[in-house]
Amino acid sequence: FHISFAFNQYVIGKEFCISKLGFSEDQLNNPLFNMLNELGFSNKEIEVANDAILGRMTIEGAPHLLEEHYNVFDCANKCGQYGTRYIAPMAHIKIMGAAQPFLSGAISKTINMPSDATIENVEEVHMEAANHMIKAVALYRDGSKLSQPLSAALIDDFDEDETEDIVSEAINGSQAEKIVATAAHMAHEATNSQLSERGSREKLPSRRQGYAQKARVGGHSIYIHTGEFEQRDENGNPRLGEIFVDMAKDGAAFRSLMNCFAIAVSIGLQHGVPLDAYVDSFVFTKFEPNGIVSGHDRIQMATSIIDYLFRELGVSYLGRDDLAHVSSIDDATETADIEAENQQLKAGIPAENVTVQKEPPVTAEEQTPQIINISDISTNNTQTTSTATATITKDDVAIAKSRGFEGDPCDECGQMMMVRNGTCLKCVACGTTTGCS
Repeated sequence: FHISFAFNQYVIGKEFCISKLGFSEDQLNNPLFNMLNELGFSNKEIEVANDAILGRMTIEGAPHLLEEHYNVFDCANKCGQYGTRYIAPMAHIKIMGAAQPFLSGAISKTINMPSDATIENVEEVHMEAANHMIKAVALYRDGSKLSQPLSAALIDDFDEDETEDIVSEAINGSQAEKIVATAAHMAHEATNSQLSERGSREKLPSRRQGYAQKARVGGHSIYIHTGEFEQRDENGNPRLGEIFVDMAKDGAAFRSLMNCFAIAVSIGLQHGVPLDAYVDSFVFTKFEPNGIVSGHDRIQMATSIIDYLFRELGVSYLGRDDLAHVSSIDDATETADIEAENQQLKAGIPAENVTVQKEPPVTAEEQTPQIINISDISTNNTQTTSTATATITKDDVAIAKSRGFEGDPCDECGQMMMVRNGTCLKCVACGTTTGCS
């Protein structure tokens, strides 16, 4: 990029530089050493030689070229340290807007902006792209990456003494000392506060509340035990403080890794790491074993044991119903009440006369196990299946389609959560397909 880069010990030769030119090894190994300056050439003379040998890196001012033809050769950035012309950011937008109607996808085109571009300039470019119906834009401001190979904003050489004079003129010594002392004090306080927050641990009580949950993920049994802090959150909900994970009939290495992982998560929870950070990080983690979840009333599928673990914790402690596949009992009851009320309103019954009949509570006698004939079971199952299939209405199909499903019920579980899987359908709830794997 510059003629001075060619004058070094690796190009000219180390022995020649030491014996003939009289430079020392310390000078040659110094990255700031300028051999041409040491040989007696001024910066102006070096630039004249550089322009004559390497060129000015721009066509502006070139002989035999008319100025009205410059725009044919304009680039995204200024060319070299002498160039002043470049393609305006709005020109990128206009040419993309002209081509976008003929393309089905977005255009892979970077909109280059000068180094002095402001936030308002970036906003104008985005708004203009939206007005031109451009599907996607990529902005890059010159010099925003320290690792960019080429930059239009070349840094001129400066003298350290001149820099010190500029700083001393801007602020006097007493003001500089006050600024430095204040900044050091604020940094010290911020460091101490961060260390005290990160180093403190909230201990769990000796006798702690929690629950134990057993489930099977892809045929593998998993037991989860939780421990809760004594103090609840501002909403009165319990706060998770520790977890224990145990696997049945799995290898010792896998069980040990799961135990160590649970201990690491527990230590993080007791040192202030929020549970939602763990949930957002580990949900949808995919590895074997995975598949259908049995033994849990709200989670039916999991992409891994870690995915199931943090789905369960998110549903139980954070109220993350979006991580569950089945609505809670309260939500299901409320939905059934609303549907019953809507049905009566459709029948012409006034709203004040609408009553919702709820199921009576189950008595102890009804909970007592009874001996049932096997033939009755098969007959009742057939009647139940036919009744469930017959109760599917157009509203159910419309609701399923509005949620992104196909609107067909699953033959295995009856859920209307079938999605397109190639030429067949696949149930998101239980994983059953209609023929394709």
